[in-house]
Amino acid sequence: MPSHHLPLLLAAFPWRFARDLHAKKRELIDDVAVGWDELGTDLLDDAPPPLVAAVTGGEHRPSRTLDLLIAPDGSPPVRVTVTDETADEQDMPWRYVLRQEGIEVISLLHEDIGPPVDWATDPRTVFSDHPAHWSSAAPAPAIRVSRSTPPGAPAASPATAGTPRPAARR
Repeated sequence: MPSHHLPLLLAAFPWRFARDLHAKKRELIDDVAVGWDELGTDLLDDAPPPLVAAVTGGEHRPSRTLDLLIAPDGSPPVRVTVTDETADEQDMPWRYVLRQEGIEVISLLHEDIGPPVDWATDPRTVFSDHPAHWSSAAPAPAIRVSRSTPPGAPAASPATAGTPRPAARR
């Protein structure tokens, strides 16, 4: 759900990954054997404590991968990479695409593309989890944007739609 994943991904970008998109992709995508069960608050280990508290509500939980799965036939699991061609076959209602300008959030229940959320967006922004609100023709649906910035935090901006995207395929 965007309300859970976006704050973690946005806050981790400047603090854990030092704004290095390639490092972020390598750790979150390339270096994972099978996939993610859950992205945890450990992604925020290098962020300022006030920001971590605001994003997590003080909750601490580790990220968990799906590395210990066993296929029904007893064989080790095979990594399934989600691509535009395989996304429809996956039982995943949301897709997050890490792009240079930000995170494209796609509600697969409604569209093939979604609005990008700029990397500079305040990670304390509260986003809607309603799939219909994530239209490629509209800005990312921020429910509430926090106005205060913790000491040492990077400059924040409200969620923006960024560069216009082509219309969704129907």
